[in-house]
Amino acid sequence: MFIEKIKNNGKDYLRLVHAVRKPNKNGDMVSTKKVLLNLGPLDRFDDGKPDYVERLKNSFKAGTPLIPTLLPFCTGAPTAETYMIPIKEGSPDCFGHPRLFSHLLLERILEELGVNTFFSSYKGFTKLQYDVYGFAKLLIFGRLLNPASKAATVRQNTDYYEPILTDGYNPDNVYDTLDFIATNKDKIIRRINTNLVKKAGRSPEIIYYDVTNFYYEIEEPDEDTLDDEGNVIEKGIRKNGVCKEERKLPIVQMGLFMDDNGIPIAIETFPGNTLDHLTLRPALQKNIDNLEFSRFILIADRGICNYMNLLHVTDAGNGYIVSKSLLKSTKAEQEWTYSDEDYISVSNDFKYKSRIIKRKVKDKNGASRIIEEKVIVYWSRKFQARSERENKTFLEFLQKLEESPESFRITALQSKCLRKFFKKDCVNQKTGEIMNSSDVKALIDYNKVAEYKKSMGYYQIVTSELTMEPLEVIEKYHGLTQIEDQFRVMKGDLNTRPLHVRTKEHITAHLLICMIALVLLRIIQKRIQQSGLVTLDPDAYWSTGLSGCRIQEALNKWKVDLLPGDLYRFMDVDDPDLKLILDAFAIKIPAKLYRRSELKSIKTDTKIFI
Repeated sequence: MFIEKIKNNGKDYLRLVHAVRKPNKNGDMVSTKKVLLNLGPLDRFDDGKPDYVERLKNSFKAGTPLIPTLLPFCTGAPTAETYMIPIKEGSPDCFGHPRLFSHLLLERILEELGVNTFFSSYKGFTKLQYDVYGFAKLLIFGRLLNPASKAATVRQNTDYYEPILTDGYNPDNVYDTLDFIATNKDKIIRRINTNLVKKAGRSPEIIYYDVTNFYYEIEEPDEDTLDDEGNVIEKGIRKNGVCKEERKLPIVQMGLFMDDNGIPIAIETFPGNTLDHLTLRPALQKNIDNLEFSRFILIADRGICNYMNLLHVTDAGNGYIVSKSLLKSTKAEQEWTYSDEDYISVSNDFKYKSRIIKRKVKDKNGASRIIEEKVIVYWSRKFQARSERENKTFLEFLQKLEESPESFRITALQSKCLRKFFKKDCVNQKTGEIMNSSDVKALIDYNKVAEYKKSMGYYQIVTSELTMEPLEVIEKYHGLTQIEDQFRVMKGDLNTRPLHVRTKEHITAHLLICMIALVLLRIIQKRIQQSGLVTLDPDAYWSTGLSGCRIQEALNKWKVDLLPGDLYRFMDVDDPDLKLILDAFAIKIPAKLYRRSELKSIKTDTKIFI
């Protein structure tokens, strides 16, 4: 911000303006001025002493403006005075040429994770002659700072303080880079995890796993590759399946592993029609089993962990914590849950109990096995209220249906919601079609409805950890909500979908790039959490300290102006969110003009892990 004197009809006026950059009609970024405040005619304020305008400008920079109206716009610090240099109005360099500077922090994190040395070493084993790591950095930085298509991301090369790619590069090399990343996916993941263990103290005693999917805006799914005898050699990856976002489009399944700090460990991709529970064992074998982790406890959703999968985990010497549907439990298990006997009341709003049982299960070969596991059930008033709130409309509909069934016809959506309450003999088990739909009331098993209402607020968890305290088991399981947040960040802030790359290799590379961007984001959040600069919610299962969206916005504000004389100045370093990030990493930005060598030292001096 600065004070400007202009002429209008031969008379001098004062105004407060701010230099901004915005796209013109051709999409090019141009410098312009934004008027923050019109002060009025100069002669209204001029005190008759020499150099009033110059004294006014200096007083504003010092935080003690001669015009009181300007006081709310002052920072109170000498920053503006130090930053401003005398450039004549009208000069094309008047407002500088802002470039992103935040990529140097992101690059520093990649260096600590060993990503730079990996690309340097493995490029030597290929015939690639271009800057592979430069393209990889550009894709990762672009995904975190300004998500776009691969071609658009390459065009962002000049947006950074230091262009990522040198002159004369071939934009088409971005797809060669995707091939390289896909080929070396497992090695890249291993390198990142090795350095997180060494430098960040990652102790993967708890590993979370969940599955999501990403849709494609294409009409037809991929076909499988067949041999001459019609056997499937390779499945197509973009397949019709159950889309998490309820879109009738081909999808790709992605399994994500995460530690208890909310930092991703690994990803694995699957064809879109792969059932969730069929992803776990291959994902473990390809990713976690190769990382040489010590014993871990796997925590996952009940839809993923059948006992074949759980036996795979325990046979390798590891453990599990998973939820189990109370409504699908045996009558004896339900009676034990609802009985008041043996419950321990933590408060009037929370109670729990546990027991160790022996369970007969079948392994992947169909052989019977006897296992021991701890069963924990708990009731929470908060969860009960939430269930009642979320199901209020649905339950009211059921009540009206029971009272006057003749006035209702079941729509497709209602049928989907009601299906679990239909009597068994009302649904064709092969086709899923509803039989005798004319008599709506006859379809509903109201005993099932009553059981559903009764179960609200109750949760059941089973674990292999027989000596672990029930409250610790419950706490660890609730950490699974973190992985759901990772999916929201990937799909929202990182714009992972819809996917526009086509081949299996490019899809794998794209999702790995998104995972690495998510790792960078989570490291920044973790550093903020550790800094003590924010107050974390003690009642939350986890807290980011600063949301992904706000970090994104703050990093895009961290820019540097290129000024005449090979000088540089920082912009918006007083932005609260950006200041929080800088303070968390102990990055000091003194209010002064910088030489190029001084800018590079900021990255060199930044410590990522404490």
